[in-house]
Amino acid sequence: MTRRALVLGGGGLTGIGWLWGVMAGLAEEGVDLRDADLVVGTSAGSVVGASVAHALDPEERYAAQLVPPDGEIGAALGAGALLRMAPALLGSPAPQRFRARVGRIALRTPTVPEADRIAVIADRLPVREWPERELRVTAVDAVTGEFRAFDRTSGVPLVQAVAASCAVPGVWPPVTADGRRWIDGGVRSPVNADLAAGYERVVVLAPMVRGFGRGTGAGAQVTRLRAQARVVLVSPDAEALAAFGRNVLDPARRAPAARAGRAQAAAVLDAVRAVWSG
Repeated sequence: MTRRALVLGGGGLTGIGWLWGVMAGLAEEGVDLRDADLVVGTSAGSVVGASVAHALDPEERYAAQLVPPDGEIGAALGAGALLRMAPALLGSPAPQRFRARVGRIALRTPTVPEADRIAVIADRLPVREWPERELRVTAVDAVTGEFRAFDRTSGVPLVQAVAASCAVPGVWPPVTADGRRWIDGGVRSPVNADLAAGYERVVVLAPMVRGFGRGTGAGAQVTRLRAQARVVLVSPDAEALAAFGRNVLDPARRAPAARAGRAQAAAVLDAVRAVWSG
């Protein structure tokens, strides 16, 4: 039996909106990505992935992106946050050591209280328990730089796992889970598509394709997957990028990003259908 994997990448609040827009547009044309045997979620993709793995209606989740973002904590992923991360680029280029340097900076950067951030993630998630379908939520140990994919066997509650995956370093606090502190899985890769190795058909929806610092970009991982699987990579087109604006963490940009994702779905429909259903 052919096994299919859906990989959902990071990209802030605009990424959440865009992902639901693309999936709602595809579902309207008969391509339902909720049929995935495996869902991999990184950062924004972990928020969306939790709902996809629970088979929630893409149309309803798309509509939710258009509601005014009351209660969201605004933040900026701009020059200041990137400047705080600049020291992490110094030193050994070894990936895990780089991630550990990012984690150390995240641990000492003042942000909102961890409990407040987890409460925001809990409000953002329409589900609270791990699904029966296989879902992997990515994060990075803030102390050691170790990469980990949480799942229902990890013993980590779903809300904490998603909050950890969304803990943008230098912007949001590292999240405590399993006795350790964790930061955004996007520090390793914006998609972590290599977790879909072994699946015959893979759809990668990537709001961001470039790696963070020395992180591995989406293109390199997709190229390796294509050696053994049918893979399609979908990333924002020019109109979607314009809708994102300069701050992917701006709640006001989520609805425009969702609409742009839905409009883009028509352009990628045939390519996605060929991999998913062909």
